Amino acid sequence: MSTPLYVDETGEGEPALVLLHGFAATHRAWDGVRAALGSGVHVLAFDLPGHGRSLDFPDAGPARVAAEAVCAVLDTRGIRRFHLAGHSFGGAVAALIALARPQDVASLTLFAPGGLGPEINAPLLRRLAVADSAGEVRDCLALMCGRGGASEAVVSEAMAMGATPRQLTLLTRISKLITRDGRQGVLPRDLLAALEVPVHVVWGRLDAVLPVRQTSDLPIRFSRHIFADLGHMLPVEAPEEMARILRRAIG
Repeated sequence: MSTPLYVDETGEGEPALVLLHGFAATHRAWDGVRAALGSGVHVLAFDLPGHGRSLDFPDAGPARVAAEAVCAVLDTRGIRRFHLAGHSFGGAVAALIALARPQDVASLTLFAPGGLGPEINAPLLRRLAVADSAGEVRDCLALMCGRGGASEAVVSEAMAMGATPRQLTLLTRISKLITRDGRQGVLPRDLLAALEVPVHVVWGRLDAVLPVRQTSDLPIRFSRHIFADLGHMLPVEAPEEMARILRRAIG
C-alpha cells in the first residue's frame, strides 16, 4: 500500500477547499491565506509527494503522480465535490486534477501555475533546492518575491524544510524532473479551455520564475488577476489578497 500524503484539515462543510503548495514548500505556505479566509471554510491543505511530511511517498516528482495521490486521499475521505487551488507546481497538479475529474471540481484557482508555457527559471529553482543556509534561502526567496520580499517567518519555514538532508535530496531530484532541459511541461490548452468550471488565474507581474506573459492567451472566460507589485510567491506575499480571490471563487 502506498504511503498516504499528509493533509492538514480544518473546518467542515461542503464543498471543501483543497490547497496545493508550490515547489519546495509545504501546507504551511497557505497559513496566511487560511487565516484570512477564517474558520468557516472546510480546508484540506496537502504536503505534496516529496515535500514536508510526505517525504516517504514513492515516485515523487511528476505532477501527474501528485495529482493521482491527492485524488486518492480525497476518495478515501469521501470528498466528492471540492474547490481546488494550487500555487506554482501545485497549480499544475490542480489543473491535472480538474482535467481528470471535472465533474468533482466546483472551481479552479491557479496562482502562478506551472504548465501554461515552457519557460521556467530552472537555475533559480535548482538553487533553491540545494539552499542550506539562511542567507542562501533568503537570497533565493528575495528573487522569487516582489517588492515586499519574503518575511523572516517564510525564510524560517524554508530553513526548517532544508534541515532534513533527505528533503534536500528529494528537492534536487524533483527540480531536475520539472525543469528538464531547462523547460517545463505544458498543459493541454485546448482541454483547459474546455473546462466548464469557473477558473481564476492569478499572477505577479514581477514573477521571476514563470513569466506573466504566460497569461496572455488564456481562454477569454478565465478570470485573470494580475498584481503589478507581486512576484512568484503569491500566497505568502499577499495572503489577504489571495484569500479575497478564493472567497470569490468559492462563493
